Amino acid sequence: MIDSMREASGVGLAAPQIGVSLRVIVIEVPGEEVVALINPEIVKRSGQRRLEEGCLSIPGYRAEVSRSLSVVVKGLDRQGRPVRIKAKDDLLAHALEHEIDHVNGVLYIDHLESLDELIRIEPESGEEPEPGEEEEVAAGP
Repeated sequence: MIDSMREASGVGLAAPQIGVSLRVIVIEVPGEEVVALINPEIVKRSGQRRLEEGCLSIPGYRAEVSRSLSVVVKGLDRQGRPVRIKAKDDLLAHALEHEIDHVNGVLYIDHLESLDELIRIEPESGEEPEPGEEEEVAAGP
């Protein structure tokens, strides 16, 4: 999972994003060690902030969503030992909430009132658009 996350230049990845039906997430904040959690669960959240967010599952788009200012997460580490992570007003707090949403079957677009809130991201100069990138995002099933 860590290799897949890095290959996609992501900050985090949840197992369901790569077709694995496990409650496992990995997060790599620049300059920090990789966080890998099994059965992660947010046990406390406080505050609120608006952040621009994107997702490897919905390439080419971003949107502003509400996220908690701080979170406390529990889960198991790679060795199966219980761990608790506290994160406040940083990328780790944001990524924990985003990736735990994934293992709960929630995408960031589920937090939007309308898909009209999505902002199209232009490909980096020199990059070719992916096939079908010019199409509009349709609502779920």
